[in-house]
Amino acid sequence: MGKCALVTGASRSIGAAIAIKLARKGYDIAVGCHAQSSVEKGGEAVAAQCREFGVEAACFVADVADFSQCERMVGEVVGRFGGIDALVNNAGITKDALLVQMSEEQYDTVLAADLKSVFNMMRHAGKRMIKAKHGAIVNITSVAGLYGNRGQANYSAAKAGIVGMTMTAAKELGARGITVNAVAPGFIDTPMTEAMPEKVREAALASIALKRAGTCEDVANAVAFLVSEEAAYITGQVLVVDGGMIM
Repeated sequence: MGKCALVTGASRSIGAAIAIKLARKGYDIAVGCHAQSSVEKGGEAVAAQCREFGVEAACFVADVADFSQCERMVGEVVGRFGGIDALVNNAGITKDALLVQMSEEQYDTVLAADLKSVFNMMRHAGKRMIKAKHGAIVNITSVAGLYGNRGQANYSAAKAGIVGMTMTAAKELGARGITVNAVAPGFIDTPMTEAMPEKVREAALASIALKRAGTCEDVANAVAFLVSEEAAYITGQVLVVDGGMIM
């Protein structure tokens, strides 16, 4: 069997681009999907695109906010592909509101989906990597986790937590030959940013040194580098992919 990469939230957008990029690099791909509906709406199409590069690819379903479901999914991936060489924790959601208007449900749901999920996946996949004595983990954070963002106290807290967890995991797993890094995208062209009011989009673009939104492929390229042999001596780092938005 070849190398295997497990990418969560891979049925669309940034996650799909990461999965396809890693397939192009020769990885067998485990396409992580939140539910069976995600498989049908995009996951299987992503897997099919991955297989065009001559690798194996299959969809695996789990709510990554659920500890036991993550354990099951990791076991299924290992059973299918023999191991997990790269883990990309991309799955996440937003439930935006100003801090004083944010409900407890909005806060808790985002923290579970965006932060606890990263713990869940690193906990279970990390044990497999320790046994294999190698592996690369990339956690998708955000510039919101580095600098905050109005209306996103929950999302910013989760993404900041990912940064701290990444650095801790890098220290704990490094001696076992495992690298752990994070990628922090800025303003990326996705369905979420496309739905923003035009004035908000224009203001965001004006703040970017490169004067354009990033693409999902820009983020995927950064992830592909961090899981590659060329990045074997890089760990505990946050690679910001924002076109010079925050400097």
